[in-house]
Amino acid sequence: MTDRTAPPPVQSSYPRIPRGLALTGLATSMFLIILDTAMVNLAGSAIRDGLGLTSGELAIVVDSYLVAFAGLLLLGGRLADVLGARRVFMAGMLVYLAACALCALAVSGPMLIAGRIGQGIGAATVVPSSLALMLAIYETPAARTRALGIWGIVSGAGSLLGIFIGGVLTQTIGWQSVFWAPVPFGILSMLIVMRTVPSFPGRPGRFDLPGAIAITVGVSALAFGMVAASEAGWSNPATLIGIPVGFAAIAAFIAAERRSTHPLVPLSVFRRGPVVTASAVMALLGATLTSLFFFLPLYQQDVLGMTAAEAGTAQTPIAVMLITCAGFAPMLTNRIGLGRALPVALVLLLAGILWLALNPVTSGYSVHLFGSFTLIGSGLGLGIVNATTMAVRDSGEGESGLLSGLVNAAQQLGSAIGLAALAGIAIGAAGAHGDIAFTTAFLSQAALMAIALVISLTARGKSRQDTLASTAS
Repeated sequence: MTDRTAPPPVQSSYPRIPRGLALTGLATSMFLIILDTAMVNLAGSAIRDGLGLTSGELAIVVDSYLVAFAGLLLLGGRLADVLGARRVFMAGMLVYLAACALCALAVSGPMLIAGRIGQGIGAATVVPSSLALMLAIYETPAARTRALGIWGIVSGAGSLLGIFIGGVLTQTIGWQSVFWAPVPFGILSMLIVMRTVPSFPGRPGRFDLPGAIAITVGVSALAFGMVAASEAGWSNPATLIGIPVGFAAIAAFIAAERRSTHPLVPLSVFRRGPVVTASAVMALLGATLTSLFFFLPLYQQDVLGMTAAEAGTAQTPIAVMLITCAGFAPMLTNRIGLGRALPVALVLLLAGILWLALNPVTSGYSVHLFGSFTLIGSGLGLGIVNATTMAVRDSGEGESGLLSGLVNAAQQLGSAIGLAALAGIAIGAAGAHGDIAFTTAFLSQAALMAIALVISLTARGKSRQDTLASTAS
């Protein structure tokens, strides 16, 4: 299989792209974002205690980042396509690093939330622009599949390092250190990209500001309403207003895209089966992944009695298997095809979460945790790489920013709404103010993975029927 079109001509003083070094610089940007996310999850308990937050307020701190990230990812992808991906990458990285400093200096919940929103804005431009640059450098589907495998390995390394040092930094220096740690990696990434990645030209066009506002308001209102439910119940005014407003704004977004001459997301893209399947699976993966790493450190510390450092060390099998299986994902895809590889990943992840939910141990580390963490890491490594590959590997000219933004937006949209919803369910099920029903949380995540598995199997069946019909015709 080959691309439908060639990448745009390179406008650069560098006669030859050092692709390996360029990929290192671009992947480092994902490394630092995953690193910071993992460390913040491990530091959640210390942040809650240090700033005097409730569990629901801590969920708002996490969700404020996710809402900004999810709501602006599509606009970030469009900016990368129109203005040029390298220019947008540099600007986004500067915003992200400045927001890291604001978070580290926060002395109150609102100040930390402001910094987390800034991080979300920066990440929403860094992620799609870095993927767009990678797709421009690696031109064929096979090369892109291999590069995405390396991308997954680097992301897994960020997760591994984050859970390992996040607890140590939090315990020895303080939670503020987890926001300073990504800064040197961000500077290194910018320097490498500046020297190795050409300035691919943008494509003329305008920005769909009404669409960007509508989707951001929609995600924000839904997440706010669901987090409010975890604090005050599903019948409180904030929930009753926030959720309907969120759905109305998302409907307005769809209507705006239908009318716009320069839509943020051309609705025709949703006629592509692989893109729709990948986006739906990534949304459910995002909801599961983010809520899992929100609840898991709290479960390890509050229920199993681990310290922050012990909790991070105990999660090492997740990151190790994520790295291993992300590297193995391209080989599995080439051997059995994406249509089979994605369901395999989801089965592994579903089994791991169910094992965690049924863990009979009430204190310390155990073989049950090790086994569940191994399966979870394997499923995540295969699932994220395969879903991303399904969405972007056949992108044509001018589509790389759009498709990478779309699949990442789906993941972050699922993350923001999923975390808020599952936090509301788990905190509400506990009954007592501030407590969390962890078994309920994990079983809810397993239910989301079961839905994702059904979607992947159904889509695979439809794809096979379409192929047979095309061959017959």
